[in-house]
Order: sequence, then structure tokens, then C-alpha cells
Amino acid sequence: MFPPLDEQKSSNFIGDYTKGKDTGNQRIIVKNTDYIESEVKRVLMNSSEYISIVENIKREIKAAQYRAAIHANVDMLLLYHDIGCVINEHKLWGNRFIDNLATDIRIDFPESKGYSVRNLKYMAKFAETYPNREFVQTVSAQIPWSHNIAIIEKVKDPEQRIWYIQKTAENGWSHNVLIHQIESGLYQRQVLVDKVSNFESRLPSLQSELAAQTMKDPYVFDFIPFREEMLERDIEQALVRDVTKLLLELGTGFAFLGNQYHLNVGGDDFYIDLLFYNLNLRCYVVIELKAGDFKPEYAGQLNFYLSAVDGILKKEEDNPSIGLLLCKSKNNLVAEYSLKDISKPIGVSEYKVTSSLPNALEEQLPSVEDILKRIK
Repeated sequence: MFPPLDEQKSSNFIGDYTKGKDTGNQRIIVKNTDYIESEVKRVLMNSSEYISIVENIKREIKAAQYRAAIHANVDMLLLYHDIGCVINEHKLWGNRFIDNLATDIRIDFPESKGYSVRNLKYMAKFAETYPNREFVQTVSAQIPWSHNIAIIEKVKDPEQRIWYIQKTAENGWSHNVLIHQIESGLYQRQVLVDKVSNFESRLPSLQSELAAQTMKDPYVFDFIPFREEMLERDIEQALVRDVTKLLLELGTGFAFLGNQYHLNVGGDDFYIDLLFYNLNLRCYVVIELKAGDFKPEYAGQLNFYLSAVDGILKKEEDNPSIGLLLCKSKNNLVAEYSLKDISKPIGVSEYKVTSSLPNALEEQLPSVEDILKRIK
């Protein structure tokens, strides 16, 4: 309870107000209750407790929205699966059956979409590919219908299909991103490939396994044009210009901190090609780009950078920093021997970029000016 203020103190605290002309004794004293209450509210609204409450509520709303979306998706996919089973049971009726079915559904449900002849055929294929209804409910229903169709169309191996479903659900890939990941052979580059690293001997088992799963070989930078005379700096700058696509290729959890990242070690200046922080690994990731073949001395240089990052940037709660050497090509055995006695966790991968048109062919193509002249 706040003590009452006398007239003078109150007027100093709030301000004096006069009604009409100054009569000397018609001063209106504004009580301080509303002001104090508003100040208390303002302080509370900016407190960590309030912010925490808001963030928790937001998370609950998002979780509820996600559960609702998943529930609706489960119902729809199970319906599509059931329709597909019926179509497959009457294959002998031929395509005319699907044509008539699409027409009849459209007559009774004119506002409902998703029952075209094409989509009904996809339902039949969906039911044929996943005959187990429980699988549809627990696995396929994690992702939208269009994503399921893309996986069925482009991935033939059942194990790979499940992997792409899980990765799509984990990373929230759009339809186009999913297709890009499939066409770039992500499963082969991230799961099947024999990766070169010393993670297992330099990291705790849990972080080692996660780091190995995150690593790819090769990395596909198909969003930058490539010329034979490109230097490391040229490739680095091209990657940074389209950092969104770079992050997509690196994988989930990467946050870009900078290129040519400056470190001062004992008065000497050093510059890291690309520096990231991985939220899943809870560590800094140092990436060095090399335009040519892998050389053993590259591992020593990266080892030094990692020691510097751990000494200067790493906090107590961070895990040990990880290095990634990206080379145009590598000899796996040479790379393995090079990493054998390196103290810091390092992986070595190749990278691929889109080749530009050969110079001879490029010279034969008309220029923009020539095309404009022909149009005129």
C-alpha cells in the first residue's frame, strides 16, 4: 500500500492541471494510483518471467496447430489409401472405372478437390506401394500428400523412401526442396558413402554419431556457376552470395557467422574461409575450401584454426569445434592417414559445382544484343 501524497508532492509527481483560467484554488490533483499501476504493468510486461510465459504459450499454440495439421493429414491419407485399395480391387474394370468415379465424386462433391482422375491413380499407386494401413498412419502421414507422391515417383528403394519421409518431417522441406534433395542423391551422399573423418576417435560417441550423420560427400553446390580458373576465394564468394542455398546443402541446424572470419592470435591475423555454428551439435564448425586436390598440410592448417576457435570463441557450454575440409577431389587413403594423428575433429569431403558452358560453345551463342536486334 502506497502512502498518500500531499498536494504539493502529488503535483510534482504527476503535474499540475488548471481548469479554465488560473483561479489559484481550482487545481485538480491527479491521483497517482493509475500511474503507478501502469508503471507496474509496464515493468512486468518487460520482465523475463512475462517473456518466458509468452514464449511458452506460443510454443503450445504451434504444437497444437501442428497436432491438428497432422491429425487432419492422417485422416486424409487414410481416406486416400482406402480409395486406392478399392480401385486396386477392381483393376479388371479398367481405366473407365476411374474416369467414371472421378466424375461421380465431382457431381456430389463439387467443392472438394483432390479427386481428379490423375489423383485417383496416385491413390491406387499409394495403396499398392504401402499396403500396410498402419504404416500409412504412423509413417507416411508425417508429411503432406504431394510429398508422399514425389517420394513414390522418384525413390524406388523402400528403405530410402522411409529415410526421405523422416528427413522431410524433421527438416520441414517444401515439395521443391524435397525433389531437389532426391535428385541430388542426398541419401547416397549422406548415408551410403564411405566418409573420411576422425570424428569417432576425437568426439564423444553421441556427438561423433551426429557429426557423421550431418556430413555429406560430396557436397553439391549446383547453384553457383563454375569455371576452371576459379580460385578458392571465387568459390567462397559465390557460396556466400547465395547463403540460403548453402545452408540448405549443409543441412539442418547451421547458422552462418561469416566468411573470411578474422581471428587475432598473439598479434598475428588469420582468416577462416567460412564459420558456422551448428545448433544441433552445439559447436562451431570451421569450413575450409580448396580449389584443387586434398593435400595433407591442409589438415594441419585446419587443426590450428580449430584450436584458435576453441580458445577464442568457444564458451564453456559449447562442444568441441569441428572442421570440414572441402576439396575438389581427394584420395581417401591419403586423407585418412592425414587425419590419423590430428588432435581436432575433422572431416574431408569433395564438392561438386555446376559446370558452365564450354568456351567454344558459349562463343557460338548469340549475345543479348543480337537477340534483341532479331526481335525488332
